[in-house]
Amino acid sequence: MRQELLSLPKGLAEEVSKNLVMVARLIDEEPEQAYAYSRIALRLASRVAAVREAAGFAAYATQKYSEALAEFRAAKRMTGSVELWPVMADCERGLGRPERALAMAGEPEVQKLDKAGQVEMRLVAAGARRDQGQLEAAIVTLQSPELASNSVQPWTARLRYAYADALLAAGREDEAREWFGKTLEADKDGATDASDRLAELDGVEFVDASTDLSDLAEDEDEDDEDEDDEDAAEIAAAERASDVAEYYDEDDEEYEPLEQSEADADADAQDDKA
Repeated sequence: MRQELLSLPKGLAEEVSKNLVMVARLIDEEPEQAYAYSRIALRLASRVAAVREAAGFAAYATQKYSEALAEFRAAKRMTGSVELWPVMADCERGLGRPERALAMAGEPEVQKLDKAGQVEMRLVAAGARRDQGQLEAAIVTLQSPELASNSVQPWTARLRYAYADALLAAGREDEAREWFGKTLEADKDGATDASDRLAELDGVEFVDASTDLSDLAEDEDEDDEDEDDEDAAEIAAAERASDVAEYYDEDDEEYEPLEQSEADADADAQDDKA
């Protein structure tokens, strides 16, 4: 990418670079913001392949699949590389055209992909089969030497997870449990929710600690409110007593009784009945 940006004037290259950095930084957590930065970079340098690729991924992350596909195609034309082929096929899925994704899975470009790209293409093809309701075909699509290998590669967890999920969708629960377990063994970074899926299959329910703490805090707030109400009542009673003590001095010849409130009268009546 740096080499491509060198073709731009220095000031422009720096500005484009800043926007691309923001795209990379935000795309996972704030995809809409990443998309906005990608559009700025695109306006500044639409003839740079790296910019078109970044714009494609930002659009893809925000499910703007038609736009993403157009950007990926542009980047492919500029570079001649096929590495974007799997994500282009997945855009076709996103656009509701799984048959096109499957057609792309059979194109010569797939043979030019590295191992990671071929595995990604297999995942996309299996997803397209599932889009068409062909669960068994999806399972067969995922069966491969990479799936059977005990070697853990960057793609291993995702491949095993997709296989387990397809098995479960097909009603093959025991096999699904086994492969979710194998996924968990390979997923050192927690990229999948295999542990949660296993727990669901085993009927284990997790208690949301944050919810419990929130409920506890609410209970404490209610208790505090009750205590505040009690304190307020005691303070009011003390103030009334203070008023009486101040003005109700029977030894004072100039004493004039303080007019009793209706609430105090009711309270006195209840005390007399008791």
